[in-house]
Amino acid sequence: MALNIVWVGFILIGFAVALVKLLQGDAAIFSTVLTALFDTARTGFDISLGLAGIMALWLGIMKIGEQAGMIELFARGMAPLFRCVFPDIPRGHPAGGSIAMNFSANMLGLDNAATPLGLKAMRELQEINPVKDTASNPMVMFLVLNTAGITLIPTSVIAIRQSLAAEQGLVGFNGADIFLPTLIGTFISFTAGLLAVAWVQRIRLLQWPMLLFFGGFAALMGGLYFALRGLPPAQLAQTIGTLGSGLIFGVIVLFVAVGAWRRINVYEAFIDGAKEGFGVAVMIIPYLIAMLAAISVFRSTGCMDYVVGGIGAAVTALGLNADFVPALPVGLMKTLSGSGARGLMIDVMKTYGVGSFPGQLAAILQGSTETTLYVLAVYFGSVNIKKTRQALACGLIADAVGVIGAIGVGYAFYR
Repeated sequence: MALNIVWVGFILIGFAVALVKLLQGDAAIFSTVLTALFDTARTGFDISLGLAGIMALWLGIMKIGEQAGMIELFARGMAPLFRCVFPDIPRGHPAGGSIAMNFSANMLGLDNAATPLGLKAMRELQEINPVKDTASNPMVMFLVLNTAGITLIPTSVIAIRQSLAAEQGLVGFNGADIFLPTLIGTFISFTAGLLAVAWVQRIRLLQWPMLLFFGGFAALMGGLYFALRGLPPAQLAQTIGTLGSGLIFGVIVLFVAVGAWRRINVYEAFIDGAKEGFGVAVMIIPYLIAMLAAISVFRSTGCMDYVVGGIGAAVTALGLNADFVPALPVGLMKTLSGSGARGLMIDVMKTYGVGSFPGQLAAILQGSTETTLYVLAVYFGSVNIKKTRQALACGLIADAVGVIGAIGVGYAFYR
């Protein structure tokens, strides 16, 4: 129901704005919107088609891990924490292992690995869902934490900043200077999402596994900062890329090795899982194209520009510092489209300079927020969930707090 309201709202609001522009003399507005719609439909299909191979690979690997007993073992290791956050998941259920691996891939910035692992987790959560067309409590929690997921180091954002700095002739520029602010911003978003869902589902978070998690994460943030802060940007990106890729490939090797040691038919297990992956990739095409189409209408008609302009006017009228407004579209667009937000981030950096406050803040917003509507559409669509309950509201709360937190962190570090 929530996604239906958002979808209809984007289309109707976009049409109304386009009609006003037509009456004001913009004769090409409907042609622009239609072109954007067709391009978006093609993009959605291309994304799903590209995902088919990745899904087949990862669900094949996960099937090996499942038959080798590694998923169950991983779930048991995360059980104390997950019993606090996901009390409705039975002990030892493989969904716990898939969720943990999805979170790990997201933290390392490995989007291609995180998505199939997340879709695998959704399928396993659907197995224990008593009402098949309605999101269960664990599904809502998983989706919100996924959209507000922690990213340890935004490697791609750092690489883009460094490239633009070279283009703009900046000597000695450190593209990784947004590392710690981004990490703090994404942690704020994650905490907001966790608290929102916990409040709705009446989950008690003040337990030792949660305290240990937050304490351990704070220690990890400090350790990473002091260990990596002296590295040149190019070396930092390479180090993190090597770490993430090595960990993921290590998991693949571990699953295959344990499967062979336990004398299961590893090849046949992989094929069985890969067949499931292709089906999932095809299933999400309608859901993905539907959401991207609505976002395209809202964006191509200029509605996003009006929203940002209104916020800027309100901030100025209140006598507050409005230096953040040029970067705000990145945070708002990230909820709708990751690639759209990336394009806006690059535009801000080119317009104001990669080392300017708007440029720095745009990078923090890009690295510390997530594409909520995209994730909800794809993940829920993969298991035919029609009633999303509080997932969208809690996800948007996490996004809003994340954007505000990122702006506050940006001012704290750079103003």
